[in-house]
Amino acid sequence: MQETALFDKRISIPLTPENAKFSLSAGGLLSLSVTKPDGTEEHFERVIPIRAFPITDPDCYICIREPDTKRNGKGEEIGMIERMADFDERTQELLLCELDRRYFTPEIKKIHSLHEKFGYLYFDVTTNAGRSEFIMANPSGSFRTLEDGRVFMYDIDGNCFCVTDPDALDKASRKKIEIYL
Repeated sequence: MQETALFDKRISIPLTPENAKFSLSAGGLLSLSVTKPDGTEEHFERVIPIRAFPITDPDCYICIREPDTKRNGKGEEIGMIERMADFDERTQELLLCELDRRYFTPEIKKIHSLHEKFGYLYFDVTTNAGRSEFIMANPSGSFRTLEDGRVFMYDIDGNCFCVTDPDALDKASRKKIEIYL
């Protein structure tokens, strides 16, 4: 009988400034050298930071994972950073650069048009990153309003757009999305 592969899995460890050193590889990828609890060192040429709580506390609980690959499948978790602020400024810059790239969320400044066709919503908007058009499949499940008033909108491809303050939108833009808020 074959042993279960469960015991071959990596054990996630807390990552701190004392045991984790982040840098950029020669190819410009985020790399990590970590000292494990048993004292051995391990180097990862490429790591992926993922926010465990991206909306409520974006600079705490950052999961560091190996990348997903066709050959090895889903990348395993290496460890967790409890507070990014514990690390030096350079490390924080490296992590934030990667996180900003991963969680790019354009802020909607104006809604030029919004119409529904066959159950889909078609948006034409201006964001802080320029003009954009997107399609939303399920309006009731694609709008998320947070306690602080921010509204997140998800298109059919999983891209996220944000309205930081719906009341700050021009009157015509606000009226177009009012029914969905």
